[in-house]
Parts: sequence; structure tokens; C-alpha cells
Amino acid sequence: MNNNTPAAFTAIFDMDGTIIDNTSYHYKAWQELFKKHQLPHLTKQTYLNQISGVPIINTVRQFFGKNADEQFSQQLAEEKQALYRKGYGPHVKPIEGLENFLAGLKAAGIKIALATSSGKEDIDFIFNSVAIGKYFDTLVTGNMVTEPKPSPQIFLKAASLLNAEPAKCLVFEDSIAGLNAGKNAGMKVAGITTSHSAAEIAGLANIVFNNYTELDISRLNTLFEDTIK
Repeated sequence: MNNNTPAAFTAIFDMDGTIIDNTSYHYKAWQELFKKHQLPHLTKQTYLNQISGVPIINTVRQFFGKNADEQFSQQLAEEKQALYRKGYGPHVKPIEGLENFLAGLKAAGIKIALATSSGKEDIDFIFNSVAIGKYFDTLVTGNMVTEPKPSPQIFLKAASLLNAEPAKCLVFEDSIAGLNAGKNAGMKVAGITTSHSAAEIAGLANIVFNNYTELDISRLNTLFEDTIK
């Protein structure tokens, strides 16, 4: 990465599936929860299209709603997260090249936000294993907004906290809901192929990548040539 390249954008990262490759562990945890509570088998396609990138409590209400009051919904959400943390805990690691990429962004003076539908406990769970918290200038969690992805609200909130114009923000995302949220925010979108194939997300992303070793600031700056004045 060329750290001397001037910054043309503000970076906003999703967390799950974007800075860590934990999608399969979330999926397994939801499968276990569905099975335990006698719900129909959860297919991977349903998970990717309807659950990935959406706040846990929204998913609980969608699939367990008829049998779950608010207290039970919270209990189910906590149960799911406990299953996820137990399964993923021994395997937490950043996606290849992430730490060097974040360090390069920081060295170039690029402001960085984390905007995730997850809560603070889940961020701490990751940051306690992967020492990358120092790179983020602000954190936006799902409970700081009222609308889930694909609403642009969470990314617009991040941009506002960093005093950045949406048109000059680059969202890093893996989920369909998240990619659409970035587009709906009027931002550029970089789609990583941890959850969906390049072909599946190509129409939603301005750039598609497999890991962070493939990216550099100069290449990303070209996405904003029409906004640089």
C-alpha cells in the first residue's frame, strides 16, 4: 500500500463477514437455535438472504415472533449469541491483510468507522482477540439506529459522526443487506466475497475483493475521481 497517497474518502467497515470471516459460525448458531426450538431447518440461502447483516432481535421477531414476547425474544437473542461465541471463540482472526490495510489507511490520514448491526459486547468479543480497535475513530452499533440494513441509517450515522460527506465515503461490506444499505446511503461500496460469490455481489458493489491484500489506497481513490475537486 502506498501510504503517501492523499486520502480521497472516509472508510466505513461492517464487522461480521467483513473484518472477520465468521459468517459460517453465525449460520451454525442460528441452525442450532432453530433446531432447539423446533423451527424448520434453516437453509444457508435463507440465512444469507434474510438474516445476514440484520440485527439479531429483528431476526428473532421475524422467525419466532408468534411464540415470543419481548422478554423471550431477548432470551433467544442472548442464547444465539452464546452459541456463536462458543463456536467461534477459538477461531477468531482478522481477514487476510486487514491489519496492514487499516494501518495504511490510518497512516494516510483516512478516517475510519465501524458500523455494525451487532452490539458493543460483540465488538468487544472481537477486539479482545484481534487488536484492531485502535484504528477506528468511531463505532456505530445496531442499537444506535432505529432501522436495520438495508436502510442506510447506520452508515449515514457513521458518516455524520466523522463529519464526512456520504458521497465521499467507502463502505466495506459482505452481506446483501449491507451492500444495499451502502448504496442507499449514496456511498461507494466495496464488496468482500466471504458470504457471496463475486458474481452475486458484482451488481451491488463498485469494487469486489477476496481479502485486503488486494486493495490499496490509489486503487480505491479512483472510485472517487468524480467527487475530487
